Amino acid sequence: MQWVIGACGALIVAGAAYYKQSLSFSGMLAAIIMGTIYFGAGNAFWFGILLLFFISSSLLSRLRHENKAELELTYDKTGRRDAGQVFANGGIGMIVVLLNALYPHELWEFLFIGVMATVTSDTWATEIGTLSKRPPRSVLTGRILPTGASGGVSLPGTLAAAAGGALIGGASWLLQLAAGMENRSFMLLTLAGLLGGLAGAFTDSILGATVQRMNRCTVCNREVEGSSHCGAATVQARGWHWMSNDAVNFISSIMGGIVALLFCIIG
Repeated sequence: MQWVIGACGALIVAGAAYYKQSLSFSGMLAAIIMGTIYFGAGNAFWFGILLLFFISSSLLSRLRHENKAELELTYDKTGRRDAGQVFANGGIGMIVVLLNALYPHELWEFLFIGVMATVTSDTWATEIGTLSKRPPRSVLTGRILPTGASGGVSLPGTLAAAAGGALIGGASWLLQLAAGMENRSFMLLTLAGLLGGLAGAFTDSILGATVQRMNRCTVCNREVEGSSHCGAATVQARGWHWMSNDAVNFISSIMGGIVALLFCIIG
């Protein structure tokens, strides 16, 4: 019955997201599979955090500003998430849910909080950071970068990342109570989400500034993530060929999870 409930809930949420054009068709199918596993193999704690990430990120992605349409042209993928993006953001969490079902231990919960705090922090930082009237600066050198450039950080984006991570940590305490699970203190979990989220978000920026694959438009000479720009194919400018934005998200999630896990163990 728990699997049936999870499938029904995931179908409703993913279907609504597809209708609102937050998900592509492949993204909707991936979200249904993921949501079913989160609830079926887990409970309200795991599914609730996934839902909080997805809803908050989808709402923020609806924010409009004058540069957003232009910026999306430089990204590898649009704001309408496909299956690859869905699994890059929630795939590690899904693996952790399954591992916890097979080998129950509270350490999986702490790792999960950090993973989900990272994807939330990163998404919030991107959506809010691009609204800043001041251009971002390189996380490595501090030089001014174009808005939306990989490896760029800003004060509004950093504050948004901190808020997103803290939200996941604080919500995890409440969801553990709702699911009847043994839980740590509210402050510990909130700080775990905050630190894990920031660690993951900054890892994302560092990878974006160093090894993420970036292409160059052969028409306007702009550095972009996408394989095409200005109606023409782009050429690789820097980074590792396999280090796509989805791969960066995946690695950053692992780092955020490890930081939150270590913090909870020490705390």
